[in-house]
Amino acid sequence: MKIGALKETQDGEARVAVTPSSAAHLQKLGHEVYVQAGAGEGAGFSDDDYRNAGVTVEGSAADLTKAVDVVAKVRPPSDAELDGMDEGQTLISFFYPGQNEALMERARDKGVTAVAMDMVPRISRAQKMDALSSMANIAGYRSVIEAANNFGRFFTGQVTAAGKVPPAKVLVVGAGVAGLASIGTATSLGAQVYAFDVRPEVAEQIESMGAEFVYLDFEEQTKDGAETGGYAAPSSPEFREAQLKKFRELAPQMDVVITTALIPGRDAPVLWTKDMVEAMKPGSVIVDLAAEKGGNCELTQADKRIVSDNGVIIIGYTDFASRMSAQASELYGNNIRHFMTDLTPKKDGVIDHNMDDDVIRGATVTHDHEITYPPPKPKIAAIAAQKPKEKKKELTPEERKAADAATFKAETKQQYLLLGIGGVLLLLIGLVAPASFMSHFIVFVLACFVGFKIIWNVAHSLHTPLMAITNAISSIIILGALMQIGSGSWLVVILSSLAILMAGVNIFGGFLVTRRMLAMFQKS
Repeated sequence: MKIGALKETQDGEARVAVTPSSAAHLQKLGHEVYVQAGAGEGAGFSDDDYRNAGVTVEGSAADLTKAVDVVAKVRPPSDAELDGMDEGQTLISFFYPGQNEALMERARDKGVTAVAMDMVPRISRAQKMDALSSMANIAGYRSVIEAANNFGRFFTGQVTAAGKVPPAKVLVVGAGVAGLASIGTATSLGAQVYAFDVRPEVAEQIESMGAEFVYLDFEEQTKDGAETGGYAAPSSPEFREAQLKKFRELAPQMDVVITTALIPGRDAPVLWTKDMVEAMKPGSVIVDLAAEKGGNCELTQADKRIVSDNGVIIIGYTDFASRMSAQASELYGNNIRHFMTDLTPKKDGVIDHNMDDDVIRGATVTHDHEITYPPPKPKIAAIAAQKPKEKKKELTPEERKAADAATFKAETKQQYLLLGIGGVLLLLIGLVAPASFMSHFIVFVLACFVGFKIIWNVAHSLHTPLMAITNAISSIIILGALMQIGSGSWLVVILSSLAILMAGVNIFGGFLVTRRMLAMFQKS
C-alpha cells in the first residue's frame, strides 16, 4: 500500500505526519511512502531529506491524494482535503469526532475510513500509539520553558555574593501527562513545585517526581477520581468550592501557575478566577494549556500573551507542540508508524483493518460507509484507583523518646534471647565435639558476629546493599585469617595472608565502586 503525508494548511502549524526516520519504518512494513513538497519544512525536514530516505515527493496535495491509499495528517482535514479523497481510502489524523460531527458525516458519505489519533484508547498495549500523550508531554515541557522565558527571576534558588535568590514557587494544576511533564521540567530547573489533581491516586507519582501534592480537606478527594481513559471525572459543586478556596490560599505565594485541566470534547473548567490573578504578585506567570477550549484561567485569551492590570503575565498559546515541531513530528510520526504496524500484521504492505482489534476499533470513527463513533469503552481504566497513603503522624519529643525507648527495650530483649539460644547450642555441641573442632568453631562464630556488627549495618545511603553484604562476608574472612595467622604452620600463615589481602581488596574496592555509583546521581 502507499501512504502519504499532506502539508498542513492551518496557520502556525509546523508539524508533519511522516518524518524521514518514520518513513524508513513504514517501508519495512512493505509500504511505499509519499510526502507533499514542502510538508516537512516547518519541522526542519527538507524534500531532499525525504528523497534520501526513499520517499517520493509529490508537488501538490491533489497529486499526493490521488497517488496514495492512506493519507496522513496532523490536524483534522479540511472539507476540501476530504472531498479530494476517494472511496476506500484511509485517513489518519487528529479528528476530534465529538466536535466534528459534520466532518464525520462527510467522511462516511465519501466512503473514507477515518482513523482519529486522538481516539486511540489509553490502554497499555496502545501507549506507543497514543498521540495525545505524545503531544501533551511536549506541551507540558514547553509550558515551563515559556514560563521561564517570561518570568523575571531564576527558577532555582541561589546564594551569590550579590545576594540570595529564593527558588520560584510553581503550582501545576492537573497531573495528567502534560502536568507530570511540567512537574518534571520545573523540578529539574530547581523550582519549588506544588501540584494538585482531583485524583488522589496520582499523589504518589507527583511526590516521586520531587513535587508536593496539594491535599484538600474534603471527603470527595479520598474517592476514586479517575474516569475510564485516565482523565479526571467532573467534580461536584461542593468539591469545586473547596478547590477554589485552596487555590485562593495558594495564589499569593505562587510565582508560576501552569493549568492543564482539560478533557477532550469538553469545555475547559475555570479553575483560576480573576480574583486569584489579582492576588498574585506582579511579574508572576500563568500558562494555560487549556486555552484552546476556553482556558482554565478566567482571563485567558486563546493564542495571546496578555498582562493583567496587576502585572501578571497570562499565556494562552494553543500551539505548544508546534513550537517544538521537529520533536513533535518525530513523536507523532512514531505514533502513526506503530498504528500502521497494527494495520499491517503480516508486514507485507497490505492493510488489514481489523475491527475486532480493540485499538483499531477504538480509533476508527468512520468505516465502510458507517459512522463507528463512539467506540466501546475500554475494559480497564488507564490508572488503577488506589487509596491515598495516610501521612505519618508527627510525634512530639516526649512521644518520640518513649517510642525509641520501647524499640531499644524490644531489641535488647531479642538480642539476649538470641545469645541465650546460641550459648545453649554451643554447650550442646561442646558435649559431643572434640576440643580441636570447638576452638575453630568458636573463631568462626566470633568472626561472623564481629563482621556483622562492623560492616553489615553500614547505612545504604553510603553503601549499596549488595556491597554491604559482600563486605560483611569479606570481614568474616579477614577476622578468621587474623586469628589463624599466628599459627606455627607456614602453610596456614601463607593462606591466612592471602585471605587478608584478597578480602581487603574486595572491601576497599567495594567502597570505591559505591562512591563512583553515588557520584552518578550527584548534581555537579
